[in-house]
Amino acid sequence: MIENIKKDAKERMEKAVETVRNDFAKLRTGKATPALLDSIRVDYYGSPMPIKQIANVSAPEPRLLVVQPWERNMVAEIERAIIKSDLGLNPANDGIVIRIPIPQLSEERRRDLVKIARKGGEEGKIAIRNVRRDANERLKKDEKAGDLSEDECRDGQDDIQKLTDDYIKKIDEILQLKEKEIMGQS
Repeated sequence: MIENIKKDAKERMEKAVETVRNDFAKLRTGKATPALLDSIRVDYYGSPMPIKQIANVSAPEPRLLVVQPWERNMVAEIERAIIKSDLGLNPANDGIVIRIPIPQLSEERRRDLVKIARKGGEEGKIAIRNVRRDANERLKKDEKAGDLSEDECRDGQDDIQKLTDDYIKKIDEILQLKEKEIMGQS
């Protein structure tokens, strides 16, 4: 019983950390990364598709992304979607591939990105704390129902707290790395 609650809590906390990781991958840091374009959808014969499903996205240089569509007629469509995105990128195409230079970030923009990253980190921590609350409520409910003794409930809550601390620490580590990357100290 306690094991099921802990397992469920661990899985949900892992998902919260993964969500933070994915959100951070989309933050522009002045360094080219294919994940930067993950959120952009392109009109592919009437359906919105992620760029990576209709083209090869690579970062051959630290400050350059190259998008090579599998179909040449999609070059203009992909370029239009990148321009319309809120990433502030200026793609250039030669009819076959799209080259996207990643501009240097200003100090002010870096600070703004750090604030956004911290906010995302805090949202991840809140999600983890919500999982802890749910798990503790389930333990207390089982104790009230007579399925658990008071000691088992307390031990379960201690285990859930340890899990919570571990996952919050993971988010702090991810956030610290992202801040360094944003500030150009990687």
